Amino acid sequence: MKPRSVVFDLFGDHLRYLGGTARMQALGELLGVFGIGESTARVVLSRMRREGWFATRREGRQTVYELTGKSWRLLDEGRARILDRGAGAWDGEWRMVLYAVPEAERAERERVRRALSWLGFGPLAPSVWLSPHPRLPAAEEALAETSATRVELLTSRSSGRAADRRMAERCWDLDTLGRDYGELVAELEHLPPAAELAALPGQEALRRRIELISTYRRFPFRDPDLPPELLPEGWPGARAHALFLAAHGALEAPAERYVREVLTRHTP
Repeated sequence: MKPRSVVFDLFGDHLRYLGGTARMQALGELLGVFGIGESTARVVLSRMRREGWFATRREGRQTVYELTGKSWRLLDEGRARILDRGAGAWDGEWRMVLYAVPEAERAERERVRRALSWLGFGPLAPSVWLSPHPRLPAAEEALAETSATRVELLTSRSSGRAADRRMAERCWDLDTLGRDYGELVAELEHLPPAAELAALPGQEALRRRIELISTYRRFPFRDPDLPPELLPEGWPGARAHALFLAAHGALEAPAERYVREVLTRHTP
């Protein structure tokens, strides 16, 4: 795991619920659980502060790192994307984004694609992206920050469920994603039972919990969370999410106790 990702996951999974602040000494000890040395921790945190993810203040000789509004928004969105999976009944409507970017502005076109992909849209055609979810307001807001010369937002229906499934298969590589989910399920099924995870020492529980998040996190950002009507039979995504939540929840108490102990130890 990259040190930067560990920092985000520590704040997103624990420190945000304990005030969203931590002293440098406490952060150094927590990052040490993952083999990240003090000098590396200081460099990473300093860089993230310059990028606007943290504000800092001095308390005596200690530097205190505090989440900024930018960080809170990212962590809120990330938590929702990772933990709140599973779409309900689909209304049968596709939300469509059509855009035009000058051919010469390749970087801008890529920014548009990244923004739509982040929101769970998939490309039916190079400049036509679809989502079954009511996310057109979010897409409009995201694309307002780009210089796309024209953006059209539409809601439509197909000729029927067979056409819906064909479009889903064109927009997303569900075969590859399904195979990867299957491998994840096999990995998660080999974890110790919940009772054993809950009895782990604090350091070990924290390490495993953050590693678990790191392993699972890449899936929600690839998976558009399609409603069941659009998914292949036997889709393993729901099983993977259930196993992840069970292990993640079992590790919470011992990991949080340890984090609190570290914060307390470095509080005068």
